[in-house]
Amino acid sequence: MEKFFKIKERGSNIRTEIIAGLTTFFAMAYIVMVNPDQVTGFTPGLDNIWNSVYVASVLVACLGTLLMAFLGKMPFAQACGMGLNSFFFVSFVLPEVIKGTEGDPVLGYQAGAVIILLEGLLFFLLSATGVRQQIARALPECLKKAIPAGIGLFIAFIGFKNVGIIQDNMYTFVQFFDFNGAIDAAKAAGTSVWAAIAPVVLALLGLLLIGVLNKKNIKGSILISILVTTVLYYLTTWTMPDFGTTSVSATFKDFTEIGIVGLFNGKAWAHAFGDFANMSAIFNAIMLIITFCLVDMFDTMGTLYGAASEANMLDENGDPINLDKCMLCDSIGTVAGAVFGTSTCTTFVESSAGVAAGGRTGLASLVTGICFFLCLFLSPIAKIIPSCATAPALIFVGVLMLKNFSKVDMSDMRSAIPAFLTLIMMPLTYSIANGIGIGAIAYVIISLFTGEYKKRDIIVTAVAILFVLKFVLITM
Repeated sequence: MEKFFKIKERGSNIRTEIIAGLTTFFAMAYIVMVNPDQVTGFTPGLDNIWNSVYVASVLVACLGTLLMAFLGKMPFAQACGMGLNSFFFVSFVLPEVIKGTEGDPVLGYQAGAVIILLEGLLFFLLSATGVRQQIARALPECLKKAIPAGIGLFIAFIGFKNVGIIQDNMYTFVQFFDFNGAIDAAKAAGTSVWAAIAPVVLALLGLLLIGVLNKKNIKGSILISILVTTVLYYLTTWTMPDFGTTSVSATFKDFTEIGIVGLFNGKAWAHAFGDFANMSAIFNAIMLIITFCLVDMFDTMGTLYGAASEANMLDENGDPINLDKCMLCDSIGTVAGAVFGTSTCTTFVESSAGVAAGGRTGLASLVTGICFFLCLFLSPIAKIIPSCATAPALIFVGVLMLKNFSKVDMSDMRSAIPAFLTLIMMPLTYSIANGIGIGAIAYVIISLFTGEYKKRDIIVTAVAILFVLKFVLITM
């Protein structure tokens, strides 16, 4: 084990790697429940698709994360990408739902799997030929340094939003949790006031607990906080963990009947490309393939740079070690996801929680992968961990990753503005890829008009052009 994973060489130990793997799992376990919800759009009557996607989600997370363990040998986990799963629903399932009795959501779902397969194969080709790695290495230094910080803000925002610390506001867009409103609403309804505010209070306490434990250099501070907060939640709210009621046999039945067989349905291929007779439909399918590939590429790229930077696992050029193998793992995961019948697989930003807990090797990913495998038969064990327990982990990782932005040269506007846009657009557009794309566009334009455009900027220019096309032609 030591020889294969090089645990001591990377300054870690088996206990730390196990804790890191568990931490990553608890931080991202929500995906096995959320992904089916997103792919079906919470639409009633799509239980067969939900069940199929549930099994596929677990299989993809398990396979993709184990690939990272044994091929990439890095402490990163993979699963179906958030945002991309919603885009999948809007692009393929929703149009069939809107048609009512004339629509066929299952056919739309299977057509989506066809597009994901082709995107995954394109992704694999770019990874296997080294083109994707060259794109990553060609990014300007200012973007490389801003990406981890932007991801930090992004995942902290996810943590704040998931637990309700940040709420929607029709006038100011977002606001801090309305304690007074929640208390008044609970009193008016005759329900428990504490239950109404407990998730937010416990999440904030969990974050402070991580800070105290970390300050005292106590190992596993994030995992300890997750477990303590979980126990406090159930004890103080007098509720029992909800293990779910979905039948294991039902999920596997739907998975085998409409999920894994979808790619062998000729009607699904014809549906994906408008029966190959409509040039507009064919063009739209091609743009969807490119869009999914583009977003997946830069989501993964951003996560790898962010997490590797936090773990001090960058090479002399500032690129993640084993970058090529990690990207290959991601592309294989996407192809496998299409075969299983779910949306694009990507490296998860929540991997940073495990890295922050000390994970440095593929052993952490092995532990995470095993945990996902168990979810396949427990339908699902991960659901007992409340969001108020995992949110502090994501927020704390955001705290750690923001330090990278201090390395940006803010006195040079050619670096400062693209870096700032990359930083701020990730949380504001809820997309790592969008942040990178907008930063790249700004970098190219400023370089051109200040006479500092270099030959090495050709690749980042191509990236900027692709993102311009994406923003103009595709709605996400």
